[in-house]
Amino acid sequence: MTVNKLEKIHVLWDELADFSAAETEAALHHLMARLCQFVRAGNAYWIGGMRLNPKSKDDPLKGWRPCAHHYLHAAPVHEEAYKAQASKWNRREVDASYEAALKNTGSFRSYRLRQTLPAEWFTQPYYQLFYASRGFHDTCFVTFPLNEDMESYFAFHRVNTTRNFTEADEMLLAYALRGIKWFHRQLILSHGVMLVESPLTVAQRRVTSLLLTEKSEKEIATELGVSFSTTHKHVGEIFRSFGVNSRAGLMALWLGK
Repeated sequence: MTVNKLEKIHVLWDELADFSAAETEAALHHLMARLCQFVRAGNAYWIGGMRLNPKSKDDPLKGWRPCAHHYLHAAPVHEEAYKAQASKWNRREVDASYEAALKNTGSFRSYRLRQTLPAEWFTQPYYQLFYASRGFHDTCFVTFPLNEDMESYFAFHRVNTTRNFTEADEMLLAYALRGIKWFHRQLILSHGVMLVESPLTVAQRRVTSLLLTEKSEKEIATELGVSFSTTHKHVGEIFRSFGVNSRAGLMALWLGK
């Protein structure tokens, strides 16, 4: 990797650090957009994954399930594809691409779809339905394990082209995402991925982000355009979900304490 590329990544890390804890979604969007520019990717997404039942002997996916996601360039077709793929996971309908994603779980890893899977896979229905139909030619994946039961997945797509990702592209993406454990943790927290029974709703995520600012509950209610009682109810649910009893306790989670 050239000195110039390394410097661009270091600048990107500094830019991420300038976003407040309440701006996690904006920071994620900024990160994916910049990395797409670096490797000429047309789209990207993030998934927060969790191992729900590691002791299940009849689960070929070893208990791993997607629990939250975010597309850089969101569109109904991408949302539908995510739901359809998640449904396949839940029905334990294993595809070779899933096996590739779960190889060496628990360790930091990266791979390229075109480099990893056999040529015949790209002629099969799964690729045609979930990749080719959306113009995705190749995908580069980078996975950061937070612990043995929680991982942060990033995927970058080459769109409407026949150019594959290169080894240099993969190395750049892996390096850029390897050095920001604090941000992977923040993503997991902000989406409530660790709350297995009930991950945060969209409304709760909005309240959570504002609780990490100096705004009062009344000011949060005004900004969101909802009643104070509704906001207060969300705050109580958020505190219980994260096992804290104050805003200070919530902030401590984001600071890794």
